[in-house]
Amino acid sequence: MQLGDERESDSVEDRRGGGIGRAGGLGIGVTLIALVASYFLGINPGTLLGVAENVQRTSSSAGPGHPADPRTDPEAVMVSEVKKVLALTEDTWEALFKQAGGQYRRPHLVLFRGSTPTACGTGQAAMGPFYCPGDQKVYLDLGFFNEMARRFHAGGDFARAYVIAHEIGHHVQDLTGVTKKTDAMRSRMSKVEYNRVSVRVELQADCYAGVWAHHANRVKPFLDPGDIEEALTAANAIGDDTLQRQSRGVVVPDSFTHGSSAQRVHWFKAGFETGRIKTCDTFAAKSP
Repeated sequence: MQLGDERESDSVEDRRGGGIGRAGGLGIGVTLIALVASYFLGINPGTLLGVAENVQRTSSSAGPGHPADPRTDPEAVMVSEVKKVLALTEDTWEALFKQAGGQYRRPHLVLFRGSTPTACGTGQAAMGPFYCPGDQKVYLDLGFFNEMARRFHAGGDFARAYVIAHEIGHHVQDLTGVTKKTDAMRSRMSKVEYNRVSVRVELQADCYAGVWAHHANRVKPFLDPGDIEEALTAANAIGDDTLQRQSRGVVVPDSFTHGSSAQRVHWFKAGFETGRIKTCDTFAAKSP
C-alpha cells in the first residue's frame, strides 16, 4: 500500500501504555498465540468476553493507559499505518452513507496490550480484533498482526488493512441495524441455526471490506500490485474449513461461524469488484 501522505485518523485511542506485559497471569507469548487461534477459529467475541471477565481479571489494564511516545515506540510505524487505514475507512464510508442519504458515525479504534475494559466486558488479547457495538469501538492488540504473519503466513500491509476493514464492516452493520436484528435472533435459534446467521454476518463484513477497498482506491489509488492477493490469502487462511482441517483434521460445517475459505474469498472479491453495497446482501443469498 502507498499511504505515505495520507492523513492519520484522530479516532485512535492508545491504551498500550502502563507496561502491560501480562494478562490475567498469562505470558504475553501465550496470550498472542491464543489471540490468533481464537480469531481464526471463529469463536464469538461476546462469549469470550464473558468468560474472560469471570475467569481472568487484571488490574494492570483497568485504566486507559498512556499513549506511547512515537520517538521510542517500537510499534510506531504500525500504529501510523493503522491510523491511516482507519482514516481511509472514515472517508470512504462517510461518502457512501452521504450518497445513500444517511450519516456515518466514526467509530474509535482502541489499541491495547493484554486486556482492557470495554462496554462488552473485559476485552482480552486472546479474542483477537473485535468490534463492540456497546461503545462502537474496534479493539486491537497489535501483536495479532505479528502472529498472523508468522504462524499463518498471512502477512503484508494490505492483509492488515483487510482485518481492520472487516471490523469496520461490523460497525457499518451496527449503524444499519443488522447487528440489532441478528442479535435478536440468537435467543430464538439453536446454536447450529445461529451459527448459520453468524456466517452471513461475517461474510457481509468481508464484502464491506472489499467495497471499502474498491472506493478508497478509486478516489486515490493506494494499492500496490499484489495487495488484493494479500487480502485473499488472509481470507483463505482464516476460513473455518481450512482452520478446522488444520487443527482437528476434520471439517464440521455446522460449527462454522465465519464461513469457509472459498466463501470469504468470494465475498471480499464481490465487494471489491463491484463496489456496490447491495452486492453484500449475504442474507438474501440462497447459499452464502
